[in-house]
Amino acid sequence: MVEKNEGPANGRTSGPTLARGFCPRASAAEIDPQAKPGAPAAERLLVVNGPIFTGGEDFALLDGHGLLIEAGRIAKIAPLRELPSQDLRRIDARGKLVMPGLINAHMHFYSTLVRGLGKAAPAHDFNGVLRNFWWRLDRTLTLEDTYYSALLMMLAAVRRGTTTLVDHHASPGAIAGSLERIARAGMETSLRIGLAYEISDRDGPQAAAAGLAENAAAVRFCREQGGEHLRGLIGLHASFTLSDETLARAAAMAADLGVGCHIHAAEAASDQEDCVARHGLRVVERLRHRGILGPKTIAAHAVEVDRAEIETLAASGTMVVHNPQSNLNNAVGIADIVAMRAAGVLVGLGTDAMTVDMLEELRVALWAQHYGRSDPAQGFMEATGALFSGNPAIAERIWGLPLGRLREGGPADVILVDYDPPTPLDAGSVLGHIVFGVSQSAVDTTIVAGRVLMENKTLTLDIDEERVAARSRELAAALWRRF
Repeated sequence: MVEKNEGPANGRTSGPTLARGFCPRASAAEIDPQAKPGAPAAERLLVVNGPIFTGGEDFALLDGHGLLIEAGRIAKIAPLRELPSQDLRRIDARGKLVMPGLINAHMHFYSTLVRGLGKAAPAHDFNGVLRNFWWRLDRTLTLEDTYYSALLMMLAAVRRGTTTLVDHHASPGAIAGSLERIARAGMETSLRIGLAYEISDRDGPQAAAAGLAENAAAVRFCREQGGEHLRGLIGLHASFTLSDETLARAAAMAADLGVGCHIHAAEAASDQEDCVARHGLRVVERLRHRGILGPKTIAAHAVEVDRAEIETLAASGTMVVHNPQSNLNNAVGIADIVAMRAAGVLVGLGTDAMTVDMLEELRVALWAQHYGRSDPAQGFMEATGALFSGNPAIAERIWGLPLGRLREGGPADVILVDYDPPTPLDAGSVLGHIVFGVSQSAVDTTIVAGRVLMENKTLTLDIDEERVAARSRELAAALWRRF
């Protein structure tokens, strides 16, 4: 489907009511991803002839095995002689590596329509980047912009083998209904999407209250009608744009709904400086005092945290998501994920909207750790572990499903990547092959919940990509004029 324009040229639209955006009386056909025209039906599949990288903390590399998919689950992983050959469709993985669908633990879909925009004044520090660019952008977004931004990035994610994305949205000029637009795009593409609206006091108390309401509505909708594809968190911007009152309200809402928060934490030194100056506490301690931390909460970035804060993150069970390309692009530093992992922090990997290609982000994470620690022998297991064990653990806390792993009985989120290894490929070498070889190869097939979303590098979704791209360019041109 292609959504029609719902906002005026200045982007200031109240949008539909929350009841329209997240209606608990919607029919199953309206909200079930399997019933959406854009989402293929789950199939009975047998993936054969390719080595299988299982992912997870205890990953294996299985050769001579096949992967049987039934009813959206991995029914069996076994030698080919033990698998059925009738009443199913075979997918030939010859010349390919079979892997779990990749997970992006911190994303901003709304940044899509500014690709190439050069109107912002130069910024020489992180706060300048926010003021001159991102906060000007998010205030101009309409609901239609939000929908197309999400849909385009989801289609790109399918092509890159990223099947689960935890989004963090902001559109203070069009809050109500914004997460519904992202959810709609998720249902049409059949991806697994985490929803959160970025609550902030920077646009005044009415916007903060609307952000709280949008998060609550999204969490309830996901719980009641989102199936296994949609999940909601309570989104928050960052300590320096949040009052104690708003933090308290968000923490109470999260506790009442039984979910965690998703917040930028100590992304730059300026966040720490503001927190100490105004509250007499460092960022992580302030968030702990306000009830934000915990095993269901994502603290994105954590670049400027000290040893005591790392210990607090570990003790609270808070999930940290590292975003190396964004941090380097904004010149804010390199998060010490080696120290975090050593302290017992659950560390995952996100892109902060720089890309949807998680293998590209993995490579940058590794180079950044080498440089940050001035030691090319450090960071390999921490960087690869963030993607292949940290992100699955984060997703399991949010979805309650063993995502990011190929396990019997688990969700059938599977990708096939072109790869004919030039050197021995086994359990001891597979991570090196992924970083230095597989990452440079094309994703051939993407499967989510047993649905083939892309095969032979061609999308199978019932979505007119040319029409979507054309409308996106129209919306981007209008947004650039407003910006």
